[in-house]
Amino acid sequence: MDLLRFATAGSVDDGKSTMIGRLLYDTKALFVDQLESVERTSRERGDDYTDLALLTDGLRAEREQGITIDVAYRYFATPRRKFIIADTPGHIQYTRNMVTGASSANLAVVLVDARKGIVEQSRRHAFLVSLLRVPHLVLAVNKMDLVDWSEQVYEQIADEFTNFAAKLDIADLTIIPISALHGDNIVTRSERMPWYEGPSLLHHLEHVHIASDRNLVDVRFPVQYVIRPQSHRYVDYRGYTGQIAGGVLKPGDEVMVLPSGFTTRIASISTADGPVDEAFPPMSVTVRLEDEIDVSRGDMICRQHNQPTVAQEIDAMVCWMTDRPLIPGAKFGLKHTTRSVRGLVKELQYRLDVNTLHRNESADRLGLNEIGRVRLRTTAPLLADEYRRNRTTGGFILVDETTNSTVGAGMITDAS
Repeated sequence: MDLLRFATAGSVDDGKSTMIGRLLYDTKALFVDQLESVERTSRERGDDYTDLALLTDGLRAEREQGITIDVAYRYFATPRRKFIIADTPGHIQYTRNMVTGASSANLAVVLVDARKGIVEQSRRHAFLVSLLRVPHLVLAVNKMDLVDWSEQVYEQIADEFTNFAAKLDIADLTIIPISALHGDNIVTRSERMPWYEGPSLLHHLEHVHIASDRNLVDVRFPVQYVIRPQSHRYVDYRGYTGQIAGGVLKPGDEVMVLPSGFTTRIASISTADGPVDEAFPPMSVTVRLEDEIDVSRGDMICRQHNQPTVAQEIDAMVCWMTDRPLIPGAKFGLKHTTRSVRGLVKELQYRLDVNTLHRNESADRLGLNEIGRVRLRTTAPLLADEYRRNRTTGGFILVDETTNSTVGAGMITDAS
């Protein structure tokens, strides 16, 4: 069954958690005790209705403030598709959490309050969705019940957002009017908005086409682990495991191993369920090669005439995720696919204002939740693609080596 990962985003109190709670409730993806717990908590707080947002706001601070702080992941399925939801926070100080939740998403749902329209945080999250190359974007105009189900209000918001999205790199945009509190246009079409002729949110999530979003042209297989079982059953077995990041692999295909540059052919491909005739993203597989080649973690299997860039200097957009600022000359650990190296920040080219898209070329540092373009030099070559071509081989994280915490997320724009 197909799997869709989607993230929610938007300003504070736009109803992201309520929308997810409604999706889970109306698709009967809740256990009885979960629903009873939410009903009990709602009564204890004095609410006159069951607050479905409590299904995702699990931290005590979130429930006390009525906001989302952490990224909450929820799972559910329909007969047509499986879903993983990342409920991301709306506050500006938690922008890094939103980037984390959306980085692996196939689709993003940006909510806006129909009473307030497009606000600064709506534009910020739409820009981040574009920067992270999330292929599909849904603008959910929520709280339509509070504007008397007005078509005029919906059209005004839709036009304003469409004009803003034209400045961004958004390939697929869908706009849906909803009421998360009452369930209108969440799972079934609303009778209170007969002027809207599009699909409900769940119908769109079930039918949006995501298979072609994956890069099936450039073969990229970062080796994560080498399997060498010491047993009589598997004599001289050597397999290379990992998750395919791009392209299609088949037994008999001629491939090249980087960085060594040796060529060979694929002997077999298998998964946990046994041998397969072909493998494609995002399958996790074990690949065996016909020849004995020195291959280890961090190496990459690709095509001889379609190789990633082998580079020690890269330009990248970086989202900074810690209080200590990023400054030129700083050194970090850098993790790219399955390869770990050390990196030096050679230059901060500009800091980007995500509200106006203005580039501040005089900036000398990046602070918490800020985004900018930097030039990095690494101690060992990276086997990389531009992020717009492959989100897996074009993305990396920066790690503070003293605390081992992730301090930045990067998207490669140029490698040399």
